[in-house]
Amino acid sequence: MSDTLLTVAGLSAGAGDKPILHGIDLSIAAGETHVLMGPNGAGKSTLGHVIMGDPAFDVTSGTITFDGVDITEKSPTDRSLAGMFLSYQAPVEIPGLPLYTFLRTICQMRPELKTTARKFRDEVGRLADELDLDQGLIMRELNVGFSGGEKKKIEMLQLLLLKPKLAILDETDSGLDVDALSIVSKGIEAYRQRCDGSLLIITHNTRILERLDVDRTHVMVKGHLVAEGPASLIDEIDAHGFERYERELGSEA
Repeated sequence: MSDTLLTVAGLSAGAGDKPILHGIDLSIAAGETHVLMGPNGAGKSTLGHVIMGDPAFDVTSGTITFDGVDITEKSPTDRSLAGMFLSYQAPVEIPGLPLYTFLRTICQMRPELKTTARKFRDEVGRLADELDLDQGLIMRELNVGFSGGEKKKIEMLQLLLLKPKLAILDETDSGLDVDALSIVSKGIEAYRQRCDGSLLIITHNTRILERLDVDRTHVMVKGHLVAEGPASLIDEIDAHGFERYERELGSEA
């Protein structure tokens, strides 16, 4: 693999007076796919949001380095422009903002993605067809009245348009039926093949991983990264759950 893309070192963070993450160390190389698993409430989504710079959380110690630059104090916008992407477990609705305008604006902010209006329109249409997404949705308000599957397909559309260096997918598979899950999985696979970007996939549903070659698997319990291993660790967790890791962390407390 090539050089390290993301390094999280000794990261602790929380919301207000509530500590959530404790001394997290995580390293992802360019082109790698990592999976983060753990029981509900373990802090997995918080880690994704902290890496992306969500102001709802405060970093109390540690650093985040992306593509050789310390971004610990950078804004979410700066991180996005540097090549980071975060999909939301529950994408927000933004009344009054047409989806097409949103997509065009965020792409125009990236010099390497600027193109003519016609080429952009054609690319959006092509990707919508690839993701089995009704093109009529493109002119509607962002996520307003969209189904859960449609919202997740829109996020895959953004992923393929923006071509980020690192994509953090926060339970993108949550609430999807079998057909929508298949489309989203194909979108993730297309991103890996076309962009050779890195992935941090936060998930409970290992079906979304079936088409991907996973490099490393991480387990989080109560805000601590308690285990790391190869892709085979996913099968072990499927078979036995997280009880062993919870018990081991409790014995160390």
